[in-house]
Amino acid sequence: MSEGTNIKEILDGLIEEYQKERGTIIGLLQDINNKFRYLPKDALIYVSKKVGVPLAKLYTLATFYKSFRLDPVGKHLISVCMGTACHVNGSPRLLDTLERDLEIKAGSTTNDNRFTLETVNCLGACALGPLIVIDGEYFGKMTQNKLKKVIKKFSKD
Repeated sequence: MSEGTNIKEILDGLIEEYQKERGTIIGLLQDINNKFRYLPKDALIYVSKKVGVPLAKLYTLATFYKSFRLDPVGKHLISVCMGTACHVNGSPRLLDTLERDLEIKAGSTTNDNRFTLETVNCLGACALGPLIVIDGEYFGKMTQNKLKKVIKKFSKD
């Protein structure tokens, strides 16, 4: 949180909404996670002090719910479905290609912070398998050639 005041102002605004609406601490964490795309350590420390919730409780919640991230996410989030239908239709090969071409393992972010690669158990679109999702956009019936084109497109911006 190197920008200091600006980030504290953002957090103060989120905390104010949380207190005004008598929201849950989970809702506040969701707002912070959505704003920063992860839960920065300094933000959790600041929130703990401001709302009087022990830091340990915030970390317990942050690690219990899969939707929270404790590490920064790259500009583009790539999710590879590893559900049964996608697996049978070739998602392990797609994952191997992504790991090789991006030079990272699933669960990691590229050095330039452009891509974060993750696997998911099922995306609920089995008829489209194998399936990847990049920044919420679904790419179904994925092949090695299609994959390289899609990644090239996201590498340009």
